[in-house]
Amino acid sequence: MGIGGSIALLVVGAILAFAVRDSIDAVNLTMVGYICMGAGVVALIITLVASSQRTRTTHHEIIERRGDEGPPVPPSS
Repeated sequence: MGIGGSIALLVVGAILAFAVRDSIDAVNLTMVGYICMGAGVVALIITLVASSQRTRTTHHEIIERRGDEGPPVPPSS
């Protein structure tokens, strides 16, 4: 889940927690909204931490050239 999914989970949770006044038997929609918002916050934090770790990596490129670029090396005896 990326940043977009986390924000969507936050929005759906906020709508359920604060805007919906209907009730379903045996389901508290306000609590479901709070749970969705909490899961969205946790997912957003995990996504941002993982994203920041990816930007801190460094890559080294080693180029090894072989060929007749210099004088020949005399054979050892």
